[in-house]
Amino acid sequence: MSFEAWIPFALATMTFACMPGPAILYMSAQTLAYGHRAGLMAALGVHLGCYVHIMAATAGLAALLHHAPVLYSAIRFAGALYMLWLGSKMVFSPKRQDGAETPAPHPRVLRDSIIVEVLNPKTALFFLTFLPQFVNPEAALPSWLQFLVLGVIVNGAFSIADLASVGIASVASPQISSKGSLAWVSRASGVILVGLSIAIVLRYV
Repeated sequence: MSFEAWIPFALATMTFACMPGPAILYMSAQTLAYGHRAGLMAALGVHLGCYVHIMAATAGLAALLHHAPVLYSAIRFAGALYMLWLGSKMVFSPKRQDGAETPAPHPRVLRDSIIVEVLNPKTALFFLTFLPQFVNPEAALPSWLQFLVLGVIVNGAFSIADLASVGIASVASPQISSKGSLAWVSRASGVILVGLSIAIVLRYV
């Protein structure tokens, strides 16, 4: 890819990375509910889950997903329902109590965040529609390798924005705890996830 093409690629990537989406909201909710370590584990899970979409797009599966509305709808609703389940657990079974921070269940947070990202069809469609604009079939590198390299770069940029969102949420969390409202943080975070899952469903029905 030429230097002239790298400039719009970098600008577009950082713009998309800074746009609030399901992943950033999920990580912020986990950070507020369980602390910064859980937020970092959620960011790691989202980063790892994104590679599933990168590999699928590289192999051409993203195109299949794009042209199979039934499969797309099934994955979309599965992801929305999973986030609804996670949010409901946080609303009705808050894990943090006033005066202390409950240790984050790190393996579970990592697992859940990977599943949330893998079941997010917007990520697959993003790679399908964005990356091909910067792949040159006449370049020395094969197209699939260009696709893979660009996907890894995009995922890295997204992870930087994800870590920033965790940091912001971590700064906000002590301010909330000082007011003696930790018992409601998990519930409020769960409401975010529930609302997000409902919005995903309503947007496409």
